[in-house]
Amino acid sequence: MLDRRSFAAYLDLKQSNDLSRTLRFLLFLANLIISMSVFGLNTSNPAFSSYFWGGGSSRGKKMSLTGIFVKSMFCLGLVALTASYTWKMAYDGVDLKWWTSGSMLAAIAFSLLISFKNDWAPWLTPLYALAKGLFLGGISAYAHKRFPELPLQAVGMTILTFFVMLILFKTRVIKVTRQFRAIIITASATIFTVYIITWILSFFGIYVRFVWGTSWFAIAFNVIAAIVASLSLFLDFDYMERYIGRAPKSKEWVATWGLLITLIWLYVEILRLMKKLALRF
Repeated sequence: MLDRRSFAAYLDLKQSNDLSRTLRFLLFLANLIISMSVFGLNTSNPAFSSYFWGGGSSRGKKMSLTGIFVKSMFCLGLVALTASYTWKMAYDGVDLKWWTSGSMLAAIAFSLLISFKNDWAPWLTPLYALAKGLFLGGISAYAHKRFPELPLQAVGMTILTFFVMLILFKTRVIKVTRQFRAIIITASATIFTVYIITWILSFFGIYVRFVWGTSWFAIAFNVIAAIVASLSLFLDFDYMERYIGRAPKSKEWVATWGLLITLIWLYVEILRLMKKLALRF
């Protein structure tokens, strides 16, 4: 059962659906900007799709935990498949510039479409996973060449963080309240703003070291971003808990898409942090 304050928070967010959809896509662009900036490209993303989706009712099958799990595993498999492909190409000496750029743009397009056309999620979410895998494979291979085993360690840390957050959520050590949502969304929007501003400044030859450098301040900023990314998982978990058995089964694909965005953002933040620490020490 939802307490009154939680239900009021949901209504507030639902009423601002149009603005929220715009923020959701802007946050997705932030994810890409972080990812590209990991090793000299420029892109990454927190997407709280869970709280910004429209409702919808159906007399047919409803969203289930098993359905979300199966679809998430399927899409993660697609990410791994295409990531391994670009990884292999990188070690075969292929120039991945156009592969990473093209897949990045494709991921943006697919996410934009899913944001405004949830009904297309069953077809677009797998395509998003394939495109994102190509991109992640490229930057991960580049990272591995400079810092052997770093991407594998980042993957391990991402998986560990996911299960720790899941345990904390299920045991209610951390509760998703209205204030918690507001803090995470505000923090994510702030991080997004900083990334966007520094990205724009880079076009004018201005390099913001406190974000992209290896100073202790830059590392602290990256730690905060990684923490916010990990806490964003609570918003995805909370959405699933609220709507399992209530939302139409097609929403499982939207839940999968939102979870993918959060996990990929977390992975990129961890990868960036580990890279900075490797350079520092």
